[in-house]
Amino acid sequence: MGTAQRHLAPEDGTATRSTVRPEPEAPDGGLSPRGGDELSGARTRTQQKAQYRPLWVEEPAKRYRMPDPVRTSAVRALIIVAVTLIQAMVAFFCTMAESWLAFPMVISSVASTVVATWGAVDVLVTRQVWNQRNGVISEPSSTARSLRRERRAARRRQRATEREQERIRRRGGNTGQLSHP
Repeated sequence: MGTAQRHLAPEDGTATRSTVRPEPEAPDGGLSPRGGDELSGARTRTQQKAQYRPLWVEEPAKRYRMPDPVRTSAVRALIIVAVTLIQAMVAFFCTMAESWLAFPMVISSVASTVVATWGAVDVLVTRQVWNQRNGVISEPSSTARSLRRERRAARRRQRATEREQERIRRRGGNTGQLSHP
């Protein structure tokens, strides 16, 4: 939604419908039924565009996007679970049809269930590891706090050296000079 549309949207964030109805076209090829000319038709189209209101107003996300490693493991787990469900369904239908494929499908479904459980646990572990390394600080002994402290100190040192280099450059850049000429 563009900025202009946000300004026209209601403040409460509710969905609204447009009340502007298009004017019926005349069968004579564009002249309005009131006997107007082409210019009046252009005016009504311009007025309709000016009175346009969006059908809904987009609200900002309440939750942040998942970190990339967590999202990757979640997608992997979802695909594994989907394949497991398909295998279980095929195993069920093969059993009902008394097919020779029923036994191998049941065995592979059991193995797939183990792998799907591993995938779900992998999502939880990846999320926890990411939070401990980069994210939410929940207690004073969190590793994220010490890593952030180290990064801040490194940035401060880098900025200090940059300021010192800038000061040397402003003075003329000649550090071996004993006095001004």
